[in-house]
Amino acid sequence: MDGMSLLTITVLAVFVGFEVVSKVSSTLHTPLMSGANAIHGIILVGAIIVAGQAAETWVLAVALLAVVLATINLVGGFVVTDRMLHMFHARKEVARAAAPKADGK
Repeated sequence: MDGMSLLTITVLAVFVGFEVVSKVSSTLHTPLMSGANAIHGIILVGAIIVAGQAAETWVLAVALLAVVLATINLVGGFVVTDRMLHMFHARKEVARAAAPKADGK
C-alpha cells in the first residue's frame, strides 16, 4: 500500500474510534477500559517482539517508540480504571455511613 492509502485509513480509523467511544454511556466506561487495557497489553508484547527482531536502526527506533507509547497507554488505562473504581467505592462508604444503625443508636 502506498503512503496516501495508509494515511487515509489512519484518519478514518481515528474518526470512527472517536465516534464509537463518544457514544458509550458512562456506566460502560470501566468495562470498556478493562478490555482496552488487555488490547494495549497485546500491543505492548507485539512492540517488544518487533524491537527484539529489528535489523535496521530506524525499525528499532520506531519499535522502541511503540514500546514507550504502548507502556504509557497501558499504565494510563490502569490509572483511569483505578480512579473510576474508587469513585464507586466512595459512594458505597457514604451510603453506609448515612444508613441508620441496626442497634437503634
